[in-house]
Amino acid sequence: MRVSVRNSCAHFNSYRAARVHSLFNCEDGSSFSLDADLEIDDGDWKIGVVVGPSGSGKTSIGRRIFGGADSFWTPEWPADKPIIDAIAPNGDFDGVTGALAAVGLGSVPAWLRPYPVLSMGERFRADMARLVCEGPSRAVVDEFTSVVDRQIARFGALAFSKAWRRSEGKVVLLTPHYDVLDWIEPDWAYDTATGEFRRGRSLWRRPRFELEVVRTDWRYWPEFEPHHYLKLPRMIGACCYVGVVEGERVCHMAMSTAAKGHDCEARGCRLVVKPEWQGAGVGMRFLNAVCQLQRDGAPGSRLPGRKVTTIFHTSHPGLAAALRRDPAWRQVSAALHGGHKGRSRSKSGVTGKPMTQSGFGGHLRAVQGFRYHGAPQGAA
Repeated sequence: MRVSVRNSCAHFNSYRAARVHSLFNCEDGSSFSLDADLEIDDGDWKIGVVVGPSGSGKTSIGRRIFGGADSFWTPEWPADKPIIDAIAPNGDFDGVTGALAAVGLGSVPAWLRPYPVLSMGERFRADMARLVCEGPSRAVVDEFTSVVDRQIARFGALAFSKAWRRSEGKVVLLTPHYDVLDWIEPDWAYDTATGEFRRGRSLWRRPRFELEVVRTDWRYWPEFEPHHYLKLPRMIGACCYVGVVEGERVCHMAMSTAAKGHDCEARGCRLVVKPEWQGAGVGMRFLNAVCQLQRDGAPGSRLPGRKVTTIFHTSHPGLAAALRRDPAWRQVSAALHGGHKGRSRSKSGVTGKPMTQSGFGGHLRAVQGFRYHGAPQGAA
């Protein structure tokens, strides 16, 4: 495909315009031309990127790739509805929540807010979730990641790329930022600054980072609690783990023990990934690493020297779906609603006093239970 761009506007000769012509030796600013050869006619691609500085012709190329401006993704958002209602209102609920989680907007409270009150990073991810849900056959996204900080941009690009590749459509991303290319791993990319066209996902190498798991207590929980979708008392007698990347605390999990007949097993809870790290795949990696510690009975586990499996419950649809896909986990329960809150509150511990002041249950959450058995033999 050869793309020819010929843009023009009126030639102005006002006093200030004439002075600019003279000062900067600029003869004419009324025309722009660009020719680009894009080897994409075979249609065997899903994600393309046009990258380059502002004013270099990216938007003009985007208009011509699919034959017009109608393919530009410019969703309109209602100001009086939460985004969970605005995205694919006639679609499947699990599909919407799955898309939000897939693009890294896993913070449930954000789902209950209208688009105008979201942060710029949340808006970006909401836009991408809506694009994934509505799944047009062709779409062009202008200023991709331009309005978010660079960490959210990189992980958001990664999350969107993985989610979009599960769809059937083609998308062209227009961006002035080169730092997202390795995270997107596009099928092709055209640089308007150099005129270079590159094709093949193997040309890109997604950056890697090391995740350190540290056992601790509840001291870091205040950093993560605002991002957890439930407000419950801390687990009694639990230890905690934090995931650390290059000195930054990025995720959290608590671990206690649960009765299992005459034996016991570990019970995980309070799993939180900070919003700016959602979509990077760090959550499942961290969860499995903590649970493997318990399975090995390794130093730093809840019960060092004792090998136990871990039980984990969640009502987060995206996390439940991820656990079902992971061969290290097996689903063991699914309750469609919470238990009797008054009965929970009245339960007594060893002292004869109620074990909790709040009680658990009395809600309509579909709580799903999973048990960690470890990766299958021979799995990488």
